Amino acid sequence: MTAQKTGPADTGTRSGGKLRALISGSIGNLLEQYDNLVYAYSTVYLSAAFFSGGGSLSSLLSTFAVFAVGFLARPVGTVVFGHIGDKVGRRPALLMSVLLMGSATVLIGLLPGYHTIGVAAPILLVLLRLFQGFAVAGEWAGSAAMLVEFATSRTRGRYGSLNQVSTAAGFLVAAAVVALNSLFWTEDGMQSFGWRVPFLIGAVTALVALLLRLGLEDTPAFQQQQDAGATSGSPLKLAFHTQKASMARGFFFTVSWTVAYFFFLTYLPTHLRKEVGLSSGVVEASNIVGLIVLTAAIFFFGVLSDRIGRKPLLLIGSGGFVVLSFPVMWLFSTGSVAGAYLGQILIALVLAAFSGPGPAALAELFPTNVRYSALGIGYNFSVMAFGGTAGFIATALIDATGNALVVAALPTAAAVITFVTVCLMPETYRSELK
Repeated sequence: MTAQKTGPADTGTRSGGKLRALISGSIGNLLEQYDNLVYAYSTVYLSAAFFSGGGSLSSLLSTFAVFAVGFLARPVGTVVFGHIGDKVGRRPALLMSVLLMGSATVLIGLLPGYHTIGVAAPILLVLLRLFQGFAVAGEWAGSAAMLVEFATSRTRGRYGSLNQVSTAAGFLVAAAVVALNSLFWTEDGMQSFGWRVPFLIGAVTALVALLLRLGLEDTPAFQQQQDAGATSGSPLKLAFHTQKASMARGFFFTVSWTVAYFFFLTYLPTHLRKEVGLSSGVVEASNIVGLIVLTAAIFFFGVLSDRIGRKPLLLIGSGGFVVLSFPVMWLFSTGSVAGAYLGQILIALVLAAFSGPGPAALAELFPTNVRYSALGIGYNFSVMAFGGTAGFIATALIDATGNALVVAALPTAAAVITFVTVCLMPETYRSELK
């Protein structure tokens, strides 16, 4: 297969322009993480609304379990969207995924609770989370492929980092919306209707993403494959036949990444309120500060990876969680306001060192004709196995041991796996896309 020397000035940008391609390629990740974080931040209200036990531990565990259930649909979504993305194009797959994601989020916001429709409420909530998980499976891999394929060999880290900039921005927007929304409601008001507002606001992001993607052409790399008749009739089968080793690398590469995101950015706020006893105001403010640092630092590390390579930064990021997870959780456990801010900033910097070069490093492992499918398999199966379960496992560990610090074992163990994987990966930052 010949190398492709395509860049953002090629045919893929003729109609929409480079800026539109970059925004439309990344905005779906903002919606994806907005959906996840709004759910995670609303667990206390969701447990009371959809489970008969109200705010009890069993109801909270049930709510985290439903959050994890959404990830079970990712394998199906990976197969469906990977096939569309590699055979028909990145654009139609990404159009479909963002439309389905937005619809599911709005429907959760409109769903009647347990006291209105009984056991049907948690059942429907599970179904909508599965629907979300199916749609989300097509978003991350498609976005990473699209952004990297619009770049040159010297800008792939920068362009790919926008995948994670928008991901962090999704967390940031969700945190800000939840914090602002809580100011307008009493506790009773939040429980009766207020928690629904952030879910309904998700419709705006979905609509913007859909409109941006409607007028966009496909990537130069995919168009060249299509014009040359090189697209596969069965990209998934071809991926398993030719890319098994790279998909395995992608799976283990993602373990620490996904555990860090879903442990520190979705479970941690609940932990700081429930286990540490920090006020909601301190938790929300420190989290927003951390997310601002994360969003800015990701792009910096993406640009840096185009200069010094992906591996040094990936090793710093994964190694950082091996070294710092227990000390940071101890810092949080002191209940200090300053400790909460410092801990959030440390997490942000370590996570950014990995997230900046991460999308480009993964996308560079695979050839264009199966990139969407192969990238999605490695990434989404790892997220399914390790991401959505972080909050549930952490809550269960604390309940079983009575020790809040024990949860730091999760990101530490995950980081060891990824650190070893990165050590064994090739450096790809100056290579041409296959």
